[in-house]
Amino acid sequence: MKLTIIGCSGSFPGPHSSASCYLVTQEDEGRIWRIALDLGSGALGPLQRHIALEDLDAVCLSHLHPDHYMDLTGLHIAVKWRPGGWPAERIPVHGPVGTDSRIAAAHGIEPSPGMHEEFDFHHWTPAQPTTIGPFTITPLTVRHPIEEPYALRIEAAGEDGTTRVLTYSGDTDSCQGLVEAARGADVFLCEAAYQDGRDDDIEGIHLNGDRAGAAAAEAGVGRLLLTHLPAWTDPNIVREHAALRYDGNIAVAADGVTYHI
Repeated sequence: MKLTIIGCSGSFPGPHSSASCYLVTQEDEGRIWRIALDLGSGALGPLQRHIALEDLDAVCLSHLHPDHYMDLTGLHIAVKWRPGGWPAERIPVHGPVGTDSRIAAAHGIEPSPGMHEEFDFHHWTPAQPTTIGPFTITPLTVRHPIEEPYALRIEAAGEDGTTRVLTYSGDTDSCQGLVEAARGADVFLCEAAYQDGRDDDIEGIHLNGDRAGAAAAEAGVGRLLLTHLPAWTDPNIVREHAALRYDGNIAVAADGVTYHI
């Protein structure tokens, strides 16, 4: 399984990265499967540096804030108006209940038919696994001020046949659901939007380095990859504080980098 960082800027596109989007790929039975975890503001452009849009097998949304879904409106245009027609079937979109109507409203179109002719919408059920090709994806409810915020646990077979696990936190503050989603993960792609020492009094929205590191330690993950840092958050401070709580491998996600899991 490979993880490519398409966008890792928190809350809005930054000067060096789009908002949240992560490409996960896996070869299985002679073909490569490609799914996007979130498709936030500005992500559709850099995604095309890595794959043709018609090769995208699914989009999996952690929650319905615009920095995590807004570029679905651009993908809708690409599917609907591609010269010669779209060569593939409707793109599956997995997300919270109401994803279809929220995306239609964002694009300024009526909910019926909305984007159903271009996308095949599926709703997450908490803790219920969904299979997409070689991937098993389990949404776990986390702590963020919106209906149905999820962390996503992605499992796939490694080259040696053992199961590899990538956990994506989505947006969350500390909670047991986050730890459950990350339990034993090989890579924990975890948001840390808040800067330690500056934003410590804000509760129930995002993690900082300290709380991300604590979650990684409690879950026993193999590697912590910090992401969703806004332009005004210092990655060095966040990383330093995460390292006080988690003594494993820590890195800050960088746009365009691919990680092997």
